[in-house]
Amino acid sequence: MRKIIFFFLSLPVFLNFAAASLPNLTPEKTVNTANTMLQLHASQKEITPELMKRILQNYLEELDPTKTYFIKSDIVQWTDPSEETLEKAVKEYKEGNFTVFQDIYHSMLDAIDVRNEIDKEIQSSDLPTKVDFSEFKDMKWAENREALKDRIKKIRSLQAETAAKLNEELKEKSFQRIAKRQAKYEEELLNPDPNHKFMLTKILKATASAMDTHTAYFTPEEAKQFMINVQQRLFGIGAQLRDDVNGFSVVKIVEGGPAFTGKELKEGDRIIAVDSEPVVGMGIEEAVELIRGKENTPVVLTVIRSEGEGDNKKEIKTDVTVVRGEVVLKEARLETSYEPFGDGVIAYLRLHTFYQDQDSASATDITREFDEIKKNHNVKGVILDLRYNSGGMLSQAVAVTGLFITKGIVVSIKDNTGEVQHLRDLDPSTIWDGPLIVLVNKATASASEIVAQTLQDYGRALIVGDPTTFGKGSFQTFTLNSQSGEVNPDGEFKVTRGRYYTPSGKTPQPDGLLSDIVLTGPLSEIEIGEKYAKYPLEGDSIKPNFDDDLSDISFLNRGRVQMLYKFNLQPRLTRFNRFLERLKNNSSYRVEKNKNYQSFIKELAKTKKDLPEDDEEEQFGKNDLQLTEAMNIM
Repeated sequence: MRKIIFFFLSLPVFLNFAAASLPNLTPEKTVNTANTMLQLHASQKEITPELMKRILQNYLEELDPTKTYFIKSDIVQWTDPSEETLEKAVKEYKEGNFTVFQDIYHSMLDAIDVRNEIDKEIQSSDLPTKVDFSEFKDMKWAENREALKDRIKKIRSLQAETAAKLNEELKEKSFQRIAKRQAKYEEELLNPDPNHKFMLTKILKATASAMDTHTAYFTPEEAKQFMINVQQRLFGIGAQLRDDVNGFSVVKIVEGGPAFTGKELKEGDRIIAVDSEPVVGMGIEEAVELIRGKENTPVVLTVIRSEGEGDNKKEIKTDVTVVRGEVVLKEARLETSYEPFGDGVIAYLRLHTFYQDQDSASATDITREFDEIKKNHNVKGVILDLRYNSGGMLSQAVAVTGLFITKGIVVSIKDNTGEVQHLRDLDPSTIWDGPLIVLVNKATASASEIVAQTLQDYGRALIVGDPTTFGKGSFQTFTLNSQSGEVNPDGEFKVTRGRYYTPSGKTPQPDGLLSDIVLTGPLSEIEIGEKYAKYPLEGDSIKPNFDDDLSDISFLNRGRVQMLYKFNLQPRLTRFNRFLERLKNNSSYRVEKNKNYQSFIKELAKTKKDLPEDDEEEQFGKNDLQLTEAMNIM
């Protein structure tokens, strides 16, 4: 089973680490680590002026992640640097000279003094009311001192509004925690650091994240935590949380987890205390550590919950007790059903992830379930639903694709050396060679994009759903040895090594694949996906590989492989092309005449939520509108 802990940050918090956990860095080690990451990276190969500009921006945000210290005019020389500044910084960086970063660091020390003055002024002034949290999305640097003061007052207002719902003792404790956290961070910056370990750590973090969205540098403690989250058994409540400054909102409750079983915690609840410990102003990592604990022990969550509708809507404070348990993703990996049609049925296969363990695997489970449907019914068409499927095991993506094609290349991988390796389906048998729709949305990512795009490339399926998928066509490697678990005292990193490509030679990175027939869904209006990331890995292409020349197989083995492989290869099909225009027009007509669907589309365009729930469509006709229309298309 996959273990999972969910963290979603919508607003940065103070991300600091204890001095004892700082990596054992020197300027020479910093340059060497950066160079190693560059050697391994898919496209960034050296520190260039363009990359340096990103690094400087990241470094500023590493020091001031909440944008509540720096004023735009104080840092404009680094946010909008001249060519001379960048070229000088590049030259110095390569030599292990980090003067520009020291200058920024000293500016941060000056900014702390300004911030402390503002804090004193705020103490004797009224805070604004009815602050809209959306103001803090994608914040820019404050234009001047007054704008900075206004921002800090609004943050304090949100925190005060939440703290007011606690009793007096916890309210005071909450304010003390916020002040203590700020003081600790400032103290860490102000304390003399003769070896510059703090600064060098921030430089490496800024450098890694400048290469692309998924490349990152970890301190030793962070590396250990990363592996714990990925590998070990973790006991908590099974909820996806988002930091909202004034508490931690429950975005989703994992089916089968402790919170799901207990049924007291609700999606939309805002956690403001854990076991009477206020969490407002706390970092999300700290809050999650409070929630975690020994199996079968209770944790009391104080939450703010909205009740009622319209003018009768109000917020109430309540305590919810959840008994901790192992957080295992128990959501159905595979759901199957069928819809009667004519003298047969349309089979529905919803795959949540690409999995394989000692008991089961995606491809074998689909085969077993589909064979059961075929045994009892005349199957007329198949819908493979990959919405919200964020990927999983690449080998299973190949195997699932192979259920619908004969033989051929499914995915190609090009690494940082430029070498291309092909992963092939070698089994000529299929479970279904008839009409096939793959249903996708903007949360269809990685391995699921490979399956959808490969079936599209071969003409085996029509892609239906959101205009595009997520656009995650890259893969990463992590330096920590997961077997030994020994962490490098200089820190660890994960780096983007290359991209995935389908037989057409295209990669989903970063724009995603295009649907053949677009159907609006809950995510259609939301700006999510690789192309919206801060520094997405750029797109790329290789030559098409429909005609497999086995060029990645050694010459000595190529002939033998060719004898076994070069028959019954999957051809490129055009069977659906002549129907496509009619299918689009008919679908558009149905959607236009469907009052529920039109109401849903209007509401979606109006709200444009940051994180819509999976079941948002159910508010409109109590059904899955995208799926219903996909059935109509089939």
